[in-house]
Amino acid sequence: MKIGILSAGGDCPGINATIRGVGKAAITYGMEVTGILDGFSGLLFNDYLQLDERSLSGILTLGGTILGTSREKPFKKQEGDVISDKPQLIKENYEKAGFDCIVCIGGNGTQKTAAQLSEIGLNVIGIPKTIDNDVWGTDITFGFDTAVNIATEAIDRLHSTANSHKRVMVIELMGHHAGWIALYAGLAGGGDVILIPEIPYEMDHVNEELMERSRKGKPYSIVVVAEGIKAGKKEDIPAGACIAQQIEKKTRLETRVTVPGYTLRGGTPSPLDRVIATRMGTYAASLLHKREFGRMVAIRNNEMIAVPLKEVGGKMRLVPPDYFLIKQAKRIGTCFG
Repeated sequence: MKIGILSAGGDCPGINATIRGVGKAAITYGMEVTGILDGFSGLLFNDYLQLDERSLSGILTLGGTILGTSREKPFKKQEGDVISDKPQLIKENYEKAGFDCIVCIGGNGTQKTAAQLSEIGLNVIGIPKTIDNDVWGTDITFGFDTAVNIATEAIDRLHSTANSHKRVMVIELMGHHAGWIALYAGLAGGGDVILIPEIPYEMDHVNEELMERSRKGKPYSIVVVAEGIKAGKKEDIPAGACIAQQIEKKTRLETRVTVPGYTLRGGTPSPLDRVIATRMGTYAASLLHKREFGRMVAIRNNEMIAVPLKEVGGKMRLVPPDYFLIKQAKRIGTCFG
């Protein structure tokens, strides 16, 4: 068999570990392994890199992706497109290259594209990747643990500054639609208020919580905010800044905002993410060997499974309002607004 591997969408700790897992396991099955450069763009322009044992060595701990990535969405018309029928061209190039299957490493958008490519006749296997942990069909994605570790360390460091200056510190974390990072890092870092997109909040309630803490003699507070929350009427202002403005205006408590931003998805993956990435990569290779195509690799109840790609596309895994961690956080006094 000849297989291609690509990574698409945003970068994420653990992609290289996954490429290594797929590639090394595939080679042991006797497969020829090709890296497709810059996401789906590589399939449009025949931009490939041969992968062997040597090129796959030493990348387990590397952040980013040795194959590069892009936001190319071949089934979606984008400004400046010069290719009229991208899906057809990808199919032609796939056949010309002699691929038996392509492995698509990416988040929700990538898995949707993978499902669409499967529908037009390509053999595809998907591997879920995102720090946001919001890919439907799997309990966890690699990259999430690393992001939570970095976010938690940032919150830990804010405690000393907040205490020294007697301030409210607002930290805005990544998560456009899903609040997994804010929830886990907020709980791990001892956030006093956690605001996530899945749970509606009242700013008056947040302010009262902070004032009550001040009245009880607690000198500072930590507010953890997911970037995707609706932050009132000021939609042009980032969520964290908007929340900080409203807190300071209503409570008169000195408030500052911190945004770690892209640091959450840069750098070396955590040991857990390396393990998850390796498990997913090697399991994908076993699916290739059995020619079980049109599937996405997933972990449920700590078991590896294969989910039909057609079930994944267009869906998102959000934090349930009755999620067990939310209940436990409320028991220790964490405010969700």
